[in-house]
Amino acid sequence: MSELQPDETELVARACAGDQSACATIVQRYTGVLYNQAYRMLGDAFEAEDAVQEVFLRAFRNLQSYDPSRRLVTWLLTIGSNYCIDRLRRRRFNWLTLEDVAFWLPSTQPGPERSALQRAQQEVVQRALQRLPVIYRGVTVLRYWYDLSYEEIGQVLGLTEATVKTRLHRARKMLQEALAAEEEVWNIEGMMS
Repeated sequence: MSELQPDETELVARACAGDQSACATIVQRYTGVLYNQAYRMLGDAFEAEDAVQEVFLRAFRNLQSYDPSRRLVTWLLTIGSNYCIDRLRRRRFNWLTLEDVAFWLPSTQPGPERSALQRAQQEVVQRALQRLPVIYRGVTVLRYWYDLSYEEIGQVLGLTEATVKTRLHRARKMLQEALAAEEEVWNIEGMMS
């Protein structure tokens, strides 16, 4: 995430001028990043796909307001974060069950036992992440999935660095407690089998 795309300013200028290939390049380059952000924040694959489309619609409508001193990905993640937060507020934390959660596996081909273990671990982390209040979930996703700096997270979410650090500290504690609770459930279920 930290590498700059040197052609971003030119790409945005071409897209503003109506160049469809520039628009397609932007969509191609940033769809994965936006989908991952939306999926991590919303916890639903279909909602994440809708979110990506909405983010690109909003971005292309407001492309003239893009500030070339910022990275394009940061600007897009800001739009995505705001959109996801609005969606979460509207649905008032509709919690997911295990059956509702879908995960991507890495492209390497682990054996079936390793795949099952990885899937179970991802499910545990995703459930814990979904239990975080939205103000903590956003900073966590941007920091640990996108490796954004505190300053970049502050820009995306409109927060000070101190607030970002405080929220990340609290989020880590909440995740630690949630993961410890999940581990207890696993231990109890293992004893009952």
